[in-house]
Amino acid sequence: MTKDPPTNPTGTKGWVSFRPELKVLDCTVRDGGLMNDHNFDLPFVQAVYAADVAAGIDYMEVGYKSAKRLYSRTQYGLWKFCEEDDIRRAIGEKQPGTKIAVMADAERTDYRTDLLPRAQSVVDLVRVATYFHQIPAALEMVKDAHDKGYETALNLMAVSTVPESELEAALEVMVKSEVKALYVVDSFGTLYSEQVRGLMQRFQKHALPAGKEIGIHTHNNLQLAFANTIEAIVCGANYVDASIAGMGRGAGNCPMELALSFLHNPKFKLRPVLECVQNTVEPLRESLRWGLAIPYLVTGYLNRHPRDAMQFMEGDDFRQIIKFFDTVSEEP
Repeated sequence: MTKDPPTNPTGTKGWVSFRPELKVLDCTVRDGGLMNDHNFDLPFVQAVYAADVAAGIDYMEVGYKSAKRLYSRTQYGLWKFCEEDDIRRAIGEKQPGTKIAVMADAERTDYRTDLLPRAQSVVDLVRVATYFHQIPAALEMVKDAHDKGYETALNLMAVSTVPESELEAALEVMVKSEVKALYVVDSFGTLYSEQVRGLMQRFQKHALPAGKEIGIHTHNNLQLAFANTIEAIVCGANYVDASIAGMGRGAGNCPMELALSFLHNPKFKLRPVLECVQNTVEPLRESLRWGLAIPYLVTGYLNRHPRDAMQFMEGDDFRQIIKFFDTVSEEP
């Protein structure tokens, strides 16, 4: 059962504006890093952090806590590993309004050693990303982070590919963990709003009685990231992912500037985000090629991981969209 739409007792515009429990997380650096192997320089990360602080964004996700034994330090940049000293150099003196988040992929991080006790870290939130078959390992990671003092979230990846019976079983197990929030994740950018609504209802059935929050993370392959984010908010999502100028893997994410404009919450300031769009993020669009592109639309339409489209977009013939379509589609 969905919640009744939130009311706005102040009479100001924006009917979901004043939900103090609704938190916005900026995933620009983490998700955008999937387009350049996390090789953002310090000034880029510093500029995003400054914008988030000035805009009143609740969380900034700086990257992954990945196992250094699995990934080359010559290929991948600082934000693939998010070592404590690098985060501190990027954010300088930590500001009280914007918390710091990192993501850890199940089975791809040495979390027991690489994740410091919370008292020794500037990180506040650890988000564990897991596919269905990795859930037992992910729950161990959640417990470790929780026991070390962190806020925790579980992002169930590629939810559009998980059969309903398996999703029910997964949710039954996940809500029994120490996790604070469960995320509906449209990894392939393939969901429509009615599907988001159904997933929110299914997540709520398990999460709300257990006292868990629900988050939403969308991708923009079908140009529905913003619409799907709105749908999840209206259905009761209290954690909302967005990225500046939509920067993210492949087609990108829900644009932060759109999310804030929808919320109409005076806590959030739009101008600092727009400054970051203009001065920091948009200058990278030509080289990183995230956002609207037919190959990303095609993988969203096919409910497939965008890796093939990303590889195609890196080539010189990225405008030959029929070539890509014929390669990945069975349609005559």
